[in-house]
Amino acid sequence: MNTRFTLFEIYQEKIKNHKIAAVTCYDYTTAKLIAQTPIQMVLVGDSAAQLVLGHDSTLPATMDFMVTITAAVRRGAPNVCLVADMPFLSYQTGLSEAVKNAGRFAAEAGVQMIKIEAASAHLNVIKAVSDAGMAVMAHIGMLPQTIGKIGKLKAEGTTAEMAAQLIDLSKQMIQAGASSLLLEGIAAEVAQIITQNTEVPVISCGSGPYCDGQILVAPDVLGLTSGPKPKFAKSFADLSNATIEALKAYALAVSNGSFPDYDHCYHIKNGELEKLQKMLKE
Repeated sequence: MNTRFTLFEIYQEKIKNHKIAAVTCYDYTTAKLIAQTPIQMVLVGDSAAQLVLGHDSTLPATMDFMVTITAAVRRGAPNVCLVADMPFLSYQTGLSEAVKNAGRFAAEAGVQMIKIEAASAHLNVIKAVSDAGMAVMAHIGMLPQTIGKIGKLKAEGTTAEMAAQLIDLSKQMIQAGASSLLLEGIAAEVAQIITQNTEVPVISCGSGPYCDGQILVAPDVLGLTSGPKPKFAKSFADLSNATIEALKAYALAVSNGSFPDYDHCYHIKNGELEKLQKMLKE
């Protein structure tokens, strides 16, 4: 890909009924690999608090941390459509603070879109950030940042009443200025209705196959994570075991002295060792 994949191209994918492949990524090294694939969109998610820092929720992610890793991902994948996740308390404390923090992602990390976990209470935030000239991805359905309030995340839109509320909320988000939607953990049938009745691109995170695109966390895709995973997560490789075996082989090579060998060392120039030995004897 020679030019940056922008929001315009994402819209074109929806118009052409082409599926959008997106992943969540947190680091430069993985981003460089992603840049060599057909993946069009990368989200730097606040789930980095869990998968990078080892916390049990997304809540400890800070703005400084998120801006730093987002800028690293941009350096690794300069041509993807880059989306940044507004972390907990970066937009709930006031509209001016929300706009200022969103602007940091645009100015310091080069993102094209700002993702905001949004309930109806955040419609004014969506509007404020959009009015400030930034594209917003409104994240509805399961909202990991509410874990402290609700205690446990569960599938959304599984009853007619819940479904109707989500459909209405999706319309409100777009009316407020959202340029895209991310649906997390929403019943597939409901996600289909939202997508079919929405002009903006709709990305599914565990919300079935009928959306305009899909997103998974890169470590899950690569099979690098362990322990319980969301129902919708799928590994397309088993790099966890391959990584463990590679590290075991490295440790063994160090312990038995086979690494480093001659080819993995720097060496003094020809004739210089003899000269050095003479100097040391004087």
